[in-house]
Amino acid sequence: MAAPNDRQEGRRRLGPLERATMTVFWDEPDRYLTVRQVNERLDTELAYTTVMTLLSRLHTKGHLERRRKGRAWAYRPVLSRSEHAARAMTAALHESDDHADALLQFVEYLTAEDQQALRRRLSGTDEQ
Repeated sequence: MAAPNDRQEGRRRLGPLERATMTVFWDEPDRYLTVRQVNERLDTELAYTTVMTLLSRLHTKGHLERRRKGRAWAYRPVLSRSEHAARAMTAALHESDDHADALLQFVEYLTAEDQQALRRRLSGTDEQ
């Protein structure tokens, strides 16, 4: 995976409302959702036009792809929740001058269960 540059990563970071919106998509990753469908699933009282703008911006940032559904746009996530998390961790890693030390520090913050899962995955003994 190539390292994202600062400008790309700044566009990819999610604010609280963007994260809540992406959660709607990550809960139904294979469905294209319209603005109205997303607005119904969000636990907020946002105006339709606010959600429309939000989805348009998430599309521009590269988080959502879209296609026409009648006269409206319908959206779905470009990356899974896990893929998004992996990119965020990779971006954080590239903020360090010493990648090996940053990785070791990261592993030390993991729970024992997560460390064991990482060991299994790296050794190839973990079923996906």
